[in-house]
Amino acid sequence: MPVTPHGELSFDDPGADGTLRVKLGGSWTVGAELPPATQVFREAEATGARRIRYEADGLEAWDSVLLTFLLKLREWTEREQLEADASGLPDGVNRLLDLATGVAEVEGARRHGEKQPWLARIGNAAADLFAGGRDMLQFLGEATLSLGRFATGRARYRRVDLWLALQECGANALPIVSLISVLVGMILAFVGAVQLRQFGAGIYVADLVGLAMAREMGAMMTAIIMAGRTGAAFAAQIGTMKVNEEIDALETSGFSPQDFLVLPRMLALAVMMPLLTVYANLLGIAGGALVGVALLDLAPALYWDQTVSAVTLTDFGVGFIKSAVFGVLVAVAGCLRGLQCGRSSSAVGLAATSAVVTGIVAIIVSDAFFTLIFEVLGI
Repeated sequence: MPVTPHGELSFDDPGADGTLRVKLGGSWTVGAELPPATQVFREAEATGARRIRYEADGLEAWDSVLLTFLLKLREWTEREQLEADASGLPDGVNRLLDLATGVAEVEGARRHGEKQPWLARIGNAAADLFAGGRDMLQFLGEATLSLGRFATGRARYRRVDLWLALQECGANALPIVSLISVLVGMILAFVGAVQLRQFGAGIYVADLVGLAMAREMGAMMTAIIMAGRTGAAFAAQIGTMKVNEEIDALETSGFSPQDFLVLPRMLALAVMMPLLTVYANLLGIAGGALVGVALLDLAPALYWDQTVSAVTLTDFGVGFIKSAVFGVLVAVAGCLRGLQCGRSSSAVGLAATSAVVTGIVAIIVSDAFFTLIFEVLGI
């Protein structure tokens, strides 16, 4: 069996001049068994050394592992204000060490392992939350101004971008919206049927599915789908433009990113979300009818009549209003996270993830507010 290489470390006790001789031997390479740098620290403290000299007469092979070891020792000697003599190391090692330490480290580039006190962590989290809320309000204000310029015909954007966004948010989203809506309607009907048929009230499955889809599930499920599909796409698109400095080029050319990038996407989602919600409501009711007819042996005409008598235009209007607001929230979350994206490829992925999370949280919170308002108004 092959023998695992290992690095050797030995010491000569300091003489009258207080010099600790650190002797390096063996193989200091990746995969070798190596002594820790703390062994040198302990030896120097135990002997009271004032100076360290490296000797590498027995060194057989070395790579970046030795450089890392020596850099740790250099940081320690500088911190402890000890003199270090590296003349006994190979010339290649000294040249690489000088190259590694020739440029000053950027302030804040290194991660610090010290754990902050809990009160400091709470304060930092509160400050980050406040800054996030301020950025959101500023973005909403700029978006409102952009809508005002659009209403007065002063917004500068490409009409083709608006049509492309309408297609992306509308026709291209129909397959996934269709699948999810039918399945949600079937699930609601199945859950209701299991309970209602125990009381001989299976016909009321139509009421359950119709009201749930029209008032809540149609708008909410469509919005969540669009947050995961379109909101993330908006964040990735704008984030990639920021990485490629295209947004900087727009601003330099005198174009407002709000008008050129955010406005078409926000208008597209605000227009298409209500239409997709109506479509999802109808497919959800159809999915519930499939379960009602197959599981409860209800006549299709009877199921339809019960749905029509239970669901009013007001119920559809509630979902319609919610969907328009949800569309704006999804667009705002996606565009905001895209504009806040960093300058790296990993930052684009983080922006897309953050856009989905922000969009879904905004949808749930706003739906709770709408439910409370409609309950107070008796709608």
